[in-house]
Amino acid sequence: MGSKKKSKSKQIKAKQKKKKIQIFYLSLITLIGVGFLVFFFLSLFDYIYPPADGKRAAIVPMVKKEKQKVKLYFSDPNERFLIPEDRYIPDVESSNDKVRKLVKALISGPGTADLAKTLPGKTSLREVKIKDGIAYIDFDRNLIDFHPGGSASEMLTIYSLTNTIIINVPSVKEVKILVDGKSLKTIKGHIDTSKPFTINRELIVGNHS
Repeated sequence: MGSKKKSKSKQIKAKQKKKKIQIFYLSLITLIGVGFLVFFFLSLFDYIYPPADGKRAAIVPMVKKEKQKVKLYFSDPNERFLIPEDRYIPDVESSNDKVRKLVKALISGPGTADLAKTLPGKTSLREVKIKDGIAYIDFDRNLIDFHPGGSASEMLTIYSLTNTIIINVPSVKEVKILVDGKSLKTIKGHIDTSKPFTINRELIVGNHS
């Protein structure tokens, strides 16, 4: 009789142990599934709203980065005017950081073949500084060395940069171009760049808002 009780007790313990193991694996599978869904939706969000610089950053699970809509101003293929292109960039509190992201986005170029670059692709942004409403944008010499030249091209470079910054960053009223930390007299000899520039809406076609 005692043997039967012991056997039954062992069976009950075995069933309880088996049930615990099943619950453990079920919880593990559920956790993995939730993690996969989070990764999938973050990847989908990053695909729908690509970074301004065209490079996708590594995804950090459970961290959602807010993004803001901005307008970048690129040239039409015939270098006659500027056309706005909507883009999403990470939301930042610092005006300096926002200007930096806008300039890097302009350097990376438009997201459509219908628009043309206004800054040489090999250009590097050295520094951004905002003081008394003026944004000082410091490039390396590639801005000059790889610029195609021509008065129209120079004008679109200047106002693509100026309009993009001033329209998206209200605290900036003027934009000053520097190269290697020094004031730039001209990019290729056609337009005087020794003084800061203000916004030029006459060059813009399309959505002005």
